[in-house]
Amino acid sequence: MVLVPDGLDKVWRAQRLLLRQRYDECIEICSALLDKNPYDQAVWYLKCRALTMKNYLDDTEIEDEGVAEVLLDDNAIAKLPRPGTSLARPLTGAKSGGASQGVRPVSSSGRPLTGFARPGTMTRPGTQSTDVRGAFAGNRPGTSRPVTGSDRFVRLGTASMLSEPGGPFIAVEKLDLRKYAARPALARVLCDYVIYHDHNPKKSLELCAIATQLAEYKDWWWKARLGKSYYQLGLLREAERQFQSALKNSDMVSVTLELCKCYVRLDQPNTCLDAYARAGTNHPDEPQLELGKARIHDAVNDMAQSVTCYKRVLSIDSSNVEAIACLGAHHFYTDQPEVALRFFRRLLQMGVSSTELWNNVGLSCFYASQYDMCLSCMEKALALANDENMADAWFNIGTIGIGIGDLGLAYQSLKIAVSIEAKHAESFNNLGVLELRKGNVDQARANFQTAASLVPHLFEPFFNGALLAFKLGDFQESFELCTKSLDAYEDHSDSHELLKQLKQHFSTC
Repeated sequence: MVLVPDGLDKVWRAQRLLLRQRYDECIEICSALLDKNPYDQAVWYLKCRALTMKNYLDDTEIEDEGVAEVLLDDNAIAKLPRPGTSLARPLTGAKSGGASQGVRPVSSSGRPLTGFARPGTMTRPGTQSTDVRGAFAGNRPGTSRPVTGSDRFVRLGTASMLSEPGGPFIAVEKLDLRKYAARPALARVLCDYVIYHDHNPKKSLELCAIATQLAEYKDWWWKARLGKSYYQLGLLREAERQFQSALKNSDMVSVTLELCKCYVRLDQPNTCLDAYARAGTNHPDEPQLELGKARIHDAVNDMAQSVTCYKRVLSIDSSNVEAIACLGAHHFYTDQPEVALRFFRRLLQMGVSSTELWNNVGLSCFYASQYDMCLSCMEKALALANDENMADAWFNIGTIGIGIGDLGLAYQSLKIAVSIEAKHAESFNNLGVLELRKGNVDQARANFQTAASLVPHLFEPFFNGALLAFKLGDFQESFELCTKSLDAYEDHSDSHELLKQLKQHFSTC
């Protein structure tokens, strides 16, 4: 029990603890007061608010799509070829205005194919898997079950209820919501409690509908919460209408971000950009709007516009971590590692320390020919790594080993990478190349086949397998693999040259 000196009002102390974000102490004091007087509305308000803020999650960003969203999504437009206007079919090649896929591949796996992890951008829209195979893979290698959109809310709500002695603080199912909706102050805190603590969008939807009606459809806040409830239930079109109606009553940045989440889930990036542009006219110095535009441009691989938006973010907020990290990654992929190193060093000066950042600094040092620094940076990356990014760190060390000519180090590092994550396709591809240098043709071919089967959108395993088959005289297999390589990356010049040689051979036979 939190000791309160005699003569000090306990309600006032609970209020101060709530403002200082000391939620557990605030809840403890409020629980003791409610045991004496369960009808004290002020104390009920404080405890409800403290429980809400303790479980609050900033959900203005798009969530990862799991199995439920992929299999049961009836809102998305049919996946037709719409390059540049769909998150599923981004721009490729010279149209994107950035690096080619050979340097910076378009991936749906979430893992950077060049081993260059970008801090702050790994969970942005468009970088996660949007197909069933990727959704079933999970996040942690070999240990995760598939992610479903609503299970996270159910687990959080159940855990929070069991942690409260005597059951839940509020039995929402037994409340007369119309009675609470007539009291705006209590209704708002109850609505947030139901959404963020109980994770019960059905009851919050009911409460918001009654309160919106009592407010004569003029309160933007209730419309925004109604849209949030629809969104959590998967009713995206209904959520879109509520957010648009809320923006007509009051132009709020948070509502625009919620509306754009709906457009991202509906696979309408151009409509999302239009919404950001309209909000930007009234909020020209809001970095979140520019960040949203940059993410959408990046998701469709329009790197020229994405870089412009990230630079505009830095002109507004010079310490924005995501903008600095993404600009550093862009300069790295456009063959400017020295410039990229300056951005990543700025993040280190700001106090950011993560596996991805040290990995980026190490690779930038390596490609900038600062070999004395790269391995020490990779050691720090390994020290901070977990099961999710340990394989990528070892893969990068293998890449450095190949670059400096230490093939023994490279081989051991890649072996460690595949032992940590058995589905690390990039490591299998590079292991195939090293096995080929040793003369182990069968093992090399097996590694190329494994990499191609794990990640079909990688062009390197297909091309390597096609080249190996060509040298072994298996021209039919070489032709098939070369065709798959061009399907994955249509601008790969070496694949075109090999295909040309194969066609000449077939025409002379």
